[in-house]
Amino acid sequence: MPKYRSFTELPLWNEAVNFAAEIYLFCETGKLKTDFRMKDQLRGAAASISNNIAEGFEYGNRKNFIRFLTYAKGSAGEVYNQLTILYRAGMIEQPDYLHFSGKALTFGKQIGGFIKYLNASLQGTMDSNNTF
Repeated sequence: MPKYRSFTELPLWNEAVNFAAEIYLFCETGKLKTDFRMKDQLRGAAASISNNIAEGFEYGNRKNFIRFLTYAKGSAGEVYNQLTILYRAGMIEQPDYLHFSGKALTFGKQIGGFIKYLNASLQGTMDSNNTF
């Protein structure tokens, strides 16, 4: 696995930022556009995925990074849950639900795999070059 000097180099973080931006724009469409509370919650949960990846990385040690990756994984589950509620309530259409909920589930799996990798790694802190 390559060494990363910044969370901005992590493919997972970049994908999560793109996902949050996509959710942000989606919230301005259809019935969701006027449901201010739910769209705020959905946007917050989506942004929380990349926020937690970034914050955990910046602590500079594996234990904290894993802890914040766990929060990011939880946020992906939260996004999935909110999308499911919106779909079942008829607030979003099936193609949008399948697209966004599929991405949320994928993030959860990817983050879980990354956590397993980090837990299995012998190195417990950043190396002298400030990388993981």
